[in-house]
Amino acid sequence: MHGTDHHRRSPGAGASSSEITGWVSGALPPNLFSAVPTIEVDRNEILVIGDIGVPEVPEGLDAEGIAAAEQARIARFREETRQRRIAVAQQAEARYGRTISWGATAGATTRRFTTVRATVAARLDLDQRKVLDHLVAAGIAEHRGQALAWCVDLVRQNEEAWLSRLKEALKNLEQTATEGPASPASTPGEGDSPTT
Repeated sequence: MHGTDHHRRSPGAGASSSEITGWVSGALPPNLFSAVPTIEVDRNEILVIGDIGVPEVPEGLDAEGIAAAEQARIARFREETRQRRIAVAQQAEARYGRTISWGATAGATTRRFTTVRATVAARLDLDQRKVLDHLVAAGIAEHRGQALAWCVDLVRQNEEAWLSRLKEALKNLEQTATEGPASPASTPGEGDSPTT
């Protein structure tokens, strides 16, 4: 034996996001959330965020007081549901090799807890490393890894508009390609007989 048992993949490690989402939806305890939660899946993590309702507060309470009530409601939910959530998370990890992270929404407040910070290897050239170093020098980040995460967040915040422009550019490129001359591969070569 070469210790392969210690590194054996979970049976469902290669499962699709759709399968995992369906399994988690069915495994969640009844009435854990007040509505169907959102479930996001990647190679490392399953993120479940659900609505837990709006806390009852005195009439006329200002925004600061309402925000505090919502935060307290989420903290109470986290403590009261801990054992039930752990049970689901343990089953999911054994089945799919992924950690479940949780979050809750109360009114206008959303909080995530037990989220995964996954290490991502990246090969960057000199100019790319300079960008990260500039962010560190400017005090925006403490180190290159944090600077890279800041860049990812910036893209994520602007991704909708950016992706729309990218899709439009690709669409125009495809249209231009179809209007251009046929490629040599599609033109009969010398000595070839045209198809009939």
